[in-house]
Amino acid sequence: MAKETVKTLTKEPTKAGASPTIAGTRSKVIEVPEVVTVRDLATLAEISPIDLIKQLMANGIMANINQPLDFDTAAIVLSDLGFEPRLPRSADEEIPEEPAAPAEPATATARFIAAETEGNLKPRPPVVTVLGHVDHGKTSLLDAFRQTHVASGEAGGITQHIGAYQIEKEGKKITFIDTPGHAAFTAMRARGAQVTDIAILVVAADDGVMPQTIEALDHARAAHVPIIVALNKIDKANAQPDRVKQQLADRGLLIEEWGGDTMLVAVSARTHAGIEDLLSGILLVAEDANLRANPDRFATGTVIESRMDKSRGALATLLIQNGTLSLGDTLVIGPIIGRIRAMEDQQGKRLKSALPSTPVVVLGLPQVPQAGDVFQVYTDERSARQVAAGRAAEQRQTVSTVIRPQNLEEMFAALEGTDLKEFNIVLKADVQGSLQPIQTSLERLGDEKHRIKILRQAIGNISENDVNLAVASDAMVVGFNVEADSIARELAETRHVAIRRYSIIYELLEEMAEIVKGEVKPEFAEVQTGKGEIRAVFEIAKRGKIAGVFVTEGTVYRNGSAIVKRGGRKIGEGRLSSLKRFQDDAREVATGYECGLMIDGANDMVQGDTLEFYRKERIK
Repeated sequence: MAKETVKTLTKEPTKAGASPTIAGTRSKVIEVPEVVTVRDLATLAEISPIDLIKQLMANGIMANINQPLDFDTAAIVLSDLGFEPRLPRSADEEIPEEPAAPAEPATATARFIAAETEGNLKPRPPVVTVLGHVDHGKTSLLDAFRQTHVASGEAGGITQHIGAYQIEKEGKKITFIDTPGHAAFTAMRARGAQVTDIAILVVAADDGVMPQTIEALDHARAAHVPIIVALNKIDKANAQPDRVKQQLADRGLLIEEWGGDTMLVAVSARTHAGIEDLLSGILLVAEDANLRANPDRFATGTVIESRMDKSRGALATLLIQNGTLSLGDTLVIGPIIGRIRAMEDQQGKRLKSALPSTPVVVLGLPQVPQAGDVFQVYTDERSARQVAAGRAAEQRQTVSTVIRPQNLEEMFAALEGTDLKEFNIVLKADVQGSLQPIQTSLERLGDEKHRIKILRQAIGNISENDVNLAVASDAMVVGFNVEADSIARELAETRHVAIRRYSIIYELLEEMAEIVKGEVKPEFAEVQTGKGEIRAVFEIAKRGKIAGVFVTEGTVYRNGSAIVKRGGRKIGEGRLSSLKRFQDDAREVATGYECGLMIDGANDMVQGDTLEFYRKERIK
């Protein structure tokens, strides 16, 4: 076999009039400095700087000819162009080897085990999310964890924030997800990502249980994860721990000290008192949960956060939930396909592989994925592209990335054939005097095979947070003497969440009784709402056809459907996946106005076709 040619950067001047375009046979392996300008990199690769800048732009990086690039960015671009970049030998020796990295198998398929068996499941670190009311010390508690128990080799502290990090306690690792709060926690679940093993509920001893504390508790319960209460600020003179314990008991959370099964640890994020006990408690709960994963398979996991970096391109923080993620793996995140060109830990140290429950930052994705999206590594790029193409098509056919069966009709269908029919409900009322009797009455409805489970009950109008909880838990929202705010209504409409509002208690209870026992199932009819004429059709790459429509009669609704006719003959039909007025999304467009819309499955539309709009409405 011919020996590989290694190209290194030299400062030889280019002949006058010569263009540094591709010439001769390219060197396969190129040694690239840790920092190199676009001009020098083009010279090194013997390609035109313009071609190199185009490739950088294709990766989302805007750079001029004199812009310096780090090695990771240069490596991504060169790999796309068919080169094999590496650091110079002397610099390469300075890169610390990853400790305890799993040995790379001889073949890719050797790393993949399709079926999980008792023999290949190994213990993994717990993944913990910290929730609670604002100003009760969530951030301070996370900082206290970081300062007291950074993982081995991280004595210098955390050098970059990646949305997740690991600490080490008693030789065992714990992964913390640093989220903005329970809203983000539930939004991830709503997208199909269950990332948390344990939820820490932070309650300030001097402030007690507050509205966001209750919301966080409801969301943690709905996720069916163990809860540990961190009673923070115990060092304050006005701390009242017994009052907090009573408030928690009133919300149905009974601590171990009072005969319950919920662990409570008194801590002070300021003085670090109780931090060791809290970490030990997390390890104890994790041991009881018997958390395990299979490191000998291709990785799956979730995007924790993502962003576009000006010089490095798309960056994504991934939490590996099963399998081992390795440099060079091809993965699919939603409709995005990419190859891992570089991988870093929370300190920015380069990794070759990462095990389950490990958070890593990856480079090499062509665009920024959404937080909460699930990723999967595939054995070959062809399979990955097929999966990504299928997901992209699905995404074009729906308003939201994930639509779960939420409306009442689909809830009945989902429960059909099951022995136990349990309806999840988010309950809102105008005053406490109404909330309590409704809650008690609803919990008494049904029998051993039919029952209602109230995920949360609260005072006030129906909010976006209520709908998010319903999406994540396949629930319906029931309101008494309350309104739904505009954001909640729009979200419920796009995510197919049933919102039912009442002003008379006995009507609420009667209809809920009929629903839970399946005695009255909702019936729907197709009702025509309007007509329109296609004035223009635009083809958009990767999305399909968009029709410019003039509404000639009635109203077109975003949650409706349309029949496409040509010469009076039906040629297509589908659900509206998009409705816009100019550049803005629209809920409805009335007679005499123009709009742009997309129809699922109707790709043969031409100018002059007519549309008949309709939507399903419930028959009382």
